[in-house]
Amino acid sequence: MSSIPDIRPGQSIELLKELHILTRDGKLNQDSRRKLKQVYHLYQFIERLLQDVKAAQDAVTLVDHGAGKSYLGFILYDLYFKKLNDGSHVYGIETRPELVASSQALARRLGFDGMTFLNLSVAESITSPSLPRQVDVVTALHACNTATDDAIRFALEKRARYIVVVPCCQAEVAAALRQNKARALADPLAEIWRHPLHTREFGSQITNVLRCLQLEAHGYQVSVTELVGWEHSMKNELIIAQYKNLPRRKAAERLNEILERIGLQALRDRFFVPAL
Repeated sequence: MSSIPDIRPGQSIELLKELHILTRDGKLNQDSRRKLKQVYHLYQFIERLLQDVKAAQDAVTLVDHGAGKSYLGFILYDLYFKKLNDGSHVYGIETRPELVASSQALARRLGFDGMTFLNLSVAESITSPSLPRQVDVVTALHACNTATDDAIRFALEKRARYIVVVPCCQAEVAAALRQNKARALADPLAEIWRHPLHTREFGSQITNVLRCLQLEAHGYQVSVTELVGWEHSMKNELIIAQYKNLPRRKAAERLNEILERIGLQALRDRFFVPAL
């Protein structure tokens, strides 16, 4: 058990050193403290979801998209999965092969046998035989721009019970708004994004609104909250979706109406919804 302030009981000190959250002499610097606090705060949300899944079935499968160095996956495994010993599994999906290789090596060193890291694109991961046909929880922490949408597409294809995303760098919608600005300005509503700074901010906001409507159109119950305070990250919007098989028509209609109203019809495939 750790006696270092800010580190949760039961957390592997060796893991935190390997992730360079702790220095080799076991110290936390200010930047590492912020990063650890952010991951722990997200862990508090995800732990409840994992417990809910586990209460209903023997094992839990989690897939972390855009895993990067897999801070989230390793800490989830260390604090929750490693004590289960029941076939539960964590998959990290990442397109950079060097990060996949380093995560694989670290999992081996730590004896984290229930972790697998795959060098796959989202499209490949949906059909890859290395992943189960259905997964329970899908996460994407600060997956940049459309990578969050890719993770959502994967989760929908895999019929995930829970989807947890912290979006980052939403540039695609802002670019589409700029391209269609002349046409859209006929609508007084376009004043919301007429200025370049507002285009960027509104693009980020409307992207997440569209994501929430998309999830609702697939039968999910969606909640949106802050991950941490603004002093830790400017990208702190946490979207949690739980599959409930809810009514879908109203959300799908509103999503399509928004795309039409603000000139984003070209992104209809990005925010795909079931046929009404």
